[in-house]
Amino acid sequence: MKFGIFDHVDASGAPLADYYEERLKLVELYDSAGFHAYHIAEHHSTPLGMAASPSVFLSAVAQRTEKLRFGPMIFALPLYHPLRLFEEICMLDHMSRGRLELGFGRGASPLELKIFGVEPSGAQAFYDEAMEIIMAGFKGERINVKGEYFDCGDVPVIFDPNQKPHPPLWYGVHSTESAKKAAKQKLNIISLDPAGPTGQFFDAYVGAFDQSLPKPLMGIGRFVTVAPTDAEALDIARRSYPVWHESFNFLFRDRGSSPRHQRAATYDGLEKDGMGIAGSPETVTQFLSENLKTSQANYLVCQFAYGDQTSAEMQQTVELFSNEVMPELSAI
Repeated sequence: MKFGIFDHVDASGAPLADYYEERLKLVELYDSAGFHAYHIAEHHSTPLGMAASPSVFLSAVAQRTEKLRFGPMIFALPLYHPLRLFEEICMLDHMSRGRLELGFGRGASPLELKIFGVEPSGAQAFYDEAMEIIMAGFKGERINVKGEYFDCGDVPVIFDPNQKPHPPLWYGVHSTESAKKAAKQKLNIISLDPAGPTGQFFDAYVGAFDQSLPKPLMGIGRFVTVAPTDAEALDIARRSYPVWHESFNFLFRDRGSSPRHQRAATYDGLEKDGMGIAGSPETVTQFLSENLKTSQANYLVCQFAYGDQTSAEMQQTVELFSNEVMPELSAI
């Protein structure tokens, strides 16, 4: 069992310069606590994502950590020129001496794509073409890809990643079909869905994965808040989660729409849906143990920082989790 972090890098209400420094200090704590990787989202024109340029934020992460792996979950490919992104990927992998993890996607929100003038109906084709170019770059020498969106003919490749043939690749799954597709492409996966459906996704993934290869990471993501008592943890989660939820829905409200994968409006609703837990170390351990067994996940991805939590509250969660919860779950 490995343990990672997912972070929307959502606004907390703090001044932005202070916010970034606070988050980077928290990432340093993830590093010293022994977490495997730190995954961040990419969002635009919304307080849900204050790391609108993942590469910029992650370059700071690379310099502030020593062992922690890190990367985007995901780079929204329709918002990039793939040649430029390929070069940034190689830079980050070398700046961290080979600690980069790569997630690619079409972009979670069609509204965000439209803001940049990208038609959502063409996002899949754009994604496929951009991936072809990036993967060609990892092979080295020259890129020769001509498609509907890009004409990359005889482009010299002067960068290469530190990790060969490339950093580990990730994909977010929401269905058995997407899980099968990810398996065939040899991608590590993360699900943010409840444990029951996630178990079905992972069954499909394992069935389609080449069993001769090393077992990939199959992650399940959960909101997690830990405090000495259930009451203390619940107070924090019930206050801070609605702040996150407001950010989650900000752009949709602004555009008179609603998200495709809506979340419960309250922390209690989130826990009822099986997608978050707030409690003492014992309560959190029991909840997550059941989630891991039901889903068959071998990678637990925790969202510790969300909403308006203070530095002390987030640090308390990380320390209690790493000292008291992680050892118990490691045996699963």
